[in-house]
Amino acid sequence: MGGVRVVPVGECACLVEVGDAVAAASLAAWARASGLVAEEIVPAATTVLFDGCDPAAVEAALPPMDRESLSDSGPSVRLQVTYDGPDLERVADHWGCSTDEVVERHTATDFTSLFCGFAPGFAYLGGLPAHLTVPRLESPRPRVEPGSVALADRWCGIYPTASPGGWLVIGTTEATLWDARRESPALLAPGTRVRFEVAP
Repeated sequence: MGGVRVVPVGECACLVEVGDAVAAASLAAWARASGLVAEEIVPAATTVLFDGCDPAAVEAALPPMDRESLSDSGPSVRLQVTYDGPDLERVADHWGCSTDEVVERHTATDFTSLFCGFAPGFAYLGGLPAHLTVPRLESPRPRVEPGSVALADRWCGIYPTASPGGWLVIGTTEATLWDARRESPALLAPGTRVRFEVAP
């Protein structure tokens, strides 16, 4: 497979290096659906970790990469947001539009959870076009409240718990992002399609 490299990690794991987060999430979704034998399949920004597997078997089974294969593969979640974040004006200035237009663009975007990291339940949501890239704060806040909906680079994310953070917060949601009592603790597991809407 062109552009893909399989790196064995010991005898029972391997790391598959791909081009970007979309390709990583797509490969992970395919592997889970195909029944590929592995104890864990963990996508990241440009890799997928296959743990508890035969690295040679993984390499032999890899399919041609399809960047669009995630478009309808996962469950769909709609999240209500109160757009009152402290950085809403900053994003509007960066995009050269009004705060209402920021809300319109955000709610019109089809997001997909590509991988999770940083904190349990924190999903990196891809979908923003390149021209809507935003910078991080120069100095991270010591505390970002749970449920904060934020942007950084081309990512959208929601803070599942209070933590330091440097992303631009544009709103809040009351959704529970992580609950260990659920069968799938992460609400926005990789492959989940996400749409935001204005809270009533």
